[in-house]
Amino acid sequence: MKRILKINLPEKKCPVCNLNFKWRKKWEKNWNQIVYCSKKCRIKRH
Repeated sequence: MKRILKINLPEKKCPVCNLNFKWRKKWEKNWNQIVYCSKKCRIKRH
């Protein structure tokens, strides 16, 4: 696996709260499917 520096982590914007959130190790395998920054935002999306 290619090493990623902390300053170069990919970011996404949460569509609910407009917060920018960065890549996390636990999201490594499914980063492309992550849309919301938290469970709270995922529930609040409607």
